[in-house]
Amino acid sequence: MSTDPGLHAIVRERRQLINIAYRLLGSLTDAEDVVQEACARWYALPRQQRETIESPGAWLTTVTGRICLDLLGSARARRERYVGEWVPEPLPDRSELDDPADRITLDESVSMAFLIVLESMTPAERVAFVLHDVFGYRFPEVAEIVGRTPAACRQLAASARRRIRAPRAPTTPTTQHADVVSSFKRAWRSNDISALIGLLDPAATMVGDGGGVVPAAPHPIEGGEQIARYLVELASRATALNLAETTVNGRPGLVSRYDGVTVMVAAFDVEGDLIKHIWAVRNPEKLRHWQDGAS
Repeated sequence: MSTDPGLHAIVRERRQLINIAYRLLGSLTDAEDVVQEACARWYALPRQQRETIESPGAWLTTVTGRICLDLLGSARARRERYVGEWVPEPLPDRSELDDPADRITLDESVSMAFLIVLESMTPAERVAFVLHDVFGYRFPEVAEIVGRTPAACRQLAASARRRIRAPRAPTTPTTQHADVVSSFKRAWRSNDISALIGLLDPAATMVGDGGGVVPAAPHPIEGGEQIARYLVELASRATALNLAETTVNGRPGLVSRYDGVTVMVAAFDVEGDLIKHIWAVRNPEKLRHWQDGAS
């Protein structure tokens, strides 16, 4: 019996496909579902048709991209019905994911700040930009996925690039970022409102995502002092919470656990020695990969 080249492609390409899908969707759970669906569609083809496909890996990438494009088109409507603010699903350190094939390559393109900018793009812009600029696909290949001409895809990527290149301070070195997060953790634990204010940019924002499942701030909190007071109030009502430093989307962040269950993951955007943005995810559906024994 001849071996199925698609099986080898699935094993070989799974990690790459999940990496693409996560950057397109901002959800590891959805990315895994999309890749599973792409594989199911491969095996739904008649065997004779599968054998005529010259590059199963390219076929799987095209199908994965098209499914993501469709999902992005419907995501806007779903998020209009989402309770509270929507934040991308946070990624744990890749060593914490059980299956190596599910591990996301942690680079600047998965930082929470970068994913938030991707959310401002149209679905077609996002697909064209991620595939071309992040993963190096040629525009004729992107065109097959987006359903437009290579020239149109080039314009989509250029439009997306302008959003990415909006004026922004250089990325803070990881060690400096980690020091700021560590100081923030100590100040929060000790309810030191003055220290918290000193670590937060006066124009900082904090966004909480509870998904309507658990309590979270229904709207962004703006201003360093307002955020500090909100955090101190939270701490006064949750004295049993445990805060630990961890890697969130490739950058230093915090995880909070209660009775061994992860109840909050926080990502930070740090410029210099000040925190500009905090994204606190509490929606349990987005914390599945952060639980002990998660698969």
